Amino acid sequence: MIEEGKALFLQIAESVEDSILDGSLAEDTRAPSTNELAAFYRINPATAAKGVNMLVEKGVLVKRRGIGMFVAPGARAQLLTERRGAFADRFIEPLLAEARTLGLTPDDLAQLVRERATASVITHPDITEGHPS
Repeated sequence: MIEEGKALFLQIAESVEDSILDGSLAEDTRAPSTNELAAFYRINPATAAKGVNMLVEKGVLVKRRGIGMFVAPGARAQLLTERRGAFADRFIEPLLAEARTLGLTPDDLAQLVRERATASVITHPDITEGHPS
C-alpha cells in the first residue's frame, strides 16, 4: 500500500477514507486506532496520528474520549462529494478541453463514454453499472 513520493500520513488518511467509501468502515463505527494503523503499516505512530488527525479536522472521524475514534455521521457523503469534485477537476476538465479542441459535441462525448464503459463492463465483468448512492 505504501507508495513512493507521497507522504505516508496522506496515504494513511486516504486508506481510511477508502474504507469509509467502500463501506468496510460504516458511519458511527469504531475506526482503527493510531497504534493499530502504525502496526499494520509498520510506520511510526506519530505519522499515523498525523493522518488520523487530518481526518478529525475534516470532520470525517470523531474522537470519543476514552473509547477511540469513530466514523462521523455523514462522513461517506462528505467524502463522496469531495472525491467527485476532485475527479471532475482532474479528469473531466481536461477531457472537456480536449473535446472542444476536437470539435466534439456533448452528445459525441457522451456516446464515446458510453461505448468505452460498455466495452469495459464486457472485458471486466466485476464492474457494475450505476454508481454508489
